[in-house]
Amino acid sequence: MGKTLLGSLMMGSRGKHHSASFDDIGARLEAKMGKIPFSGRYHREPRKLEDDYVMSESVLGSGYNGEVRMATSASQPTSTQKFAVKSLNLGGNQFSDREKREQLEAEVENYLSMDHPHITRLYDVYESKEQLHLVMECMDGGELFDRVIEKKRFSEAEASDALRQMLLALNYIHSHGIVHRDVKLENFIFDSKSSGHLKLIDFGFSKMWDPSGTEKLSGSLGTLAYVAPEVLETSYTSQCDMWSLGVIAFILLGGYMPFSGKDDVQIKSIASGTYKMRPDRWKSVSVQAQNFVKSLLEVNPSTRLTAQAALEHPFILDGKGRDQEASMQPCCEALRQFSHASKFRRCCMEMLAWSLSNEDRAKVREVFLSLNEGQKGAISFGELRHAMVDNLHLVDEQEVLKVFDALDYNHDQEIHYSDFLAAMTTTRLDVDDAMLGDTFRRFDTDHSGYITVQNLRDVLGNNVEGERVEGHSRSGSG
Repeated sequence: MGKTLLGSLMMGSRGKHHSASFDDIGARLEAKMGKIPFSGRYHREPRKLEDDYVMSESVLGSGYNGEVRMATSASQPTSTQKFAVKSLNLGGNQFSDREKREQLEAEVENYLSMDHPHITRLYDVYESKEQLHLVMECMDGGELFDRVIEKKRFSEAEASDALRQMLLALNYIHSHGIVHRDVKLENFIFDSKSSGHLKLIDFGFSKMWDPSGTEKLSGSLGTLAYVAPEVLETSYTSQCDMWSLGVIAFILLGGYMPFSGKDDVQIKSIASGTYKMRPDRWKSVSVQAQNFVKSLLEVNPSTRLTAQAALEHPFILDGKGRDQEASMQPCCEALRQFSHASKFRRCCMEMLAWSLSNEDRAKVREVFLSLNEGQKGAISFGELRHAMVDNLHLVDEQEVLKVFDALDYNHDQEIHYSDFLAAMTTTRLDVDDAMLGDTFRRFDTDHSGYITVQNLRDVLGNNVEGERVEGHSRSGSG
């Protein structure tokens, strides 16, 4: 069955509490990410899903709360880009449970804050009194689960590459205070049939968590065969995701599940960390690869590898992807040019970055990952300086600071994936009519066909660091 971004989407009671809670999400996201990633993607009436997308009868999957259907762009009928839309009816008794409502709110908030090459993109959210629609990129490469069924086992090189990609996604969410809580084969998808590029999906059980605090998560969630021992005890941290990744690593290399059988048998084996590495399957697997698996399937979460440590394990480092030096210099030149643009133009490019297709992003995503040497999913000032000053000698210390400040859209001392993509639209990516049209409708918040001063205030705020834009623009110029 095809998987999309959403798994168990649940919603609480309608009315006043419903509206207030989603307003709170907007305030928190704007404080954390800036205004554009929320205001450009979260839509309320009078704007409707049907204004921007044409729903098809093709069902991609179904879950507890309904079906996921394929859609295409309403404004670009000739476009080949497909979207996956999860629609929720917000009425009914099934959404009256407070815990379920909070779970939905957490999922929507977490999805809107995700911005990484190895996490499926959430394009738009549409809220009305009766429904909530989530529009996601539609990936047709199939689940990692399907590739395992097809191949039976991965070679060590294939397993190392796949696990490195999964670790990049996990290290990103963990370093940004989110625990997934349902890491499994089915929740990693390839972006196309011919591609080896994996993305993490389904944040239905995800939870925000402060790694610097002492509070632990509770609630036994996830899929039993992948669940960590501490989750069974309902007291755990983000390290629960790393146990689950260990189960995936075991399956990729060994070709079978480490924990199986009836539920009570699985629970006992998981709690004690008891699994069998059958000689007929593991004798050809290197000691290094076996050590990697064992280091993840540690019952004690404090001795289990973290995502950062796992990325630095020899089994992962030895299979690291190709070098990106040839593409690094022109991309860094694009970053430099972007910093010379006006603040308003940069904001427009930030918005356009959320309209880029997977094919567009694929052209530069490996350079972004290469610049992010710390592998936490966002580029620090030190990393940018190392590339532009120390390695490429493009700029001096003073200018790289100006470049970083221009790219750090929300002033959190990090360059996020979409900040980087915004800069790439200046010279590295071709901006076509479809992108411009999609960006226009993100500014046209009331679906009037015009961008008014009020629209700009809705999306950008009252000021763009002192710059004011007056008058209005009209759709149709491309």
